[in-house]
Amino acid sequence: MKLIVGLGNPGIEYQFTPHNAGFLAIDRIAESCGVVVSNRRGKALTARTKLAGEDVLLAKPETFMNLSGLSVAALVHELGIEDVATDVIVLYDELAFPLGQFRVAQRGSANGHNGVKSVSGVLGTEEWIRIRIGIGKPPLEDGREIRAGGRDYLLTPMRKQELALLDEVLDRVKIAVETVLTKGVSAAMNEFNRRPDKDTDGGK
Repeated sequence: MKLIVGLGNPGIEYQFTPHNAGFLAIDRIAESCGVVVSNRRGKALTARTKLAGEDVLLAKPETFMNLSGLSVAALVHELGIEDVATDVIVLYDELAFPLGQFRVAQRGSANGHNGVKSVSGVLGTEEWIRIRIGIGKPPLEDGREIRAGGRDYLLTPMRKQELALLDEVLDRVKIAVETVLTKGVSAAMNEFNRRPDKDTDGGK
């Protein structure tokens, strides 16, 4: 069985914040599979389902972001997963990419993300599949980048326009997860990590 985890913070007040992009991605996959992520196990809300022909467990840790690894480790142990490098996929928000983009990766450093730091720390490895969902600000029309960061930005609910852009990305993230399951992470990286030809925010 594959474990697919979205990182975020539990609680209705955090539901539509940038830091909860991982939770929203899990909800989108669950919705497409006709399941609800509501069973409590391994310090997480979970749902078992089939995705792209594979048995998967969808999970949203209830530990809060900074302790996400405790939940991931508990679920890995409970499911008897021996190879986290191939059987664990983690979805989370990434400030380094603008909203509207995402990247698939086979491994990587935390890059300042406390949830990722927690997962790698508890698993004892950075070798696990991740899909990094961009939540950064798009560049200005003159090409200058806006630095978006800090607790206030990550934990402030997104505006309607931002949610609409994220909504499109979540559908592509679901397809990327299915591609990882059917063709492998390298094929998914080749297919989804190409840089867009033009700005993806649809203009102003």
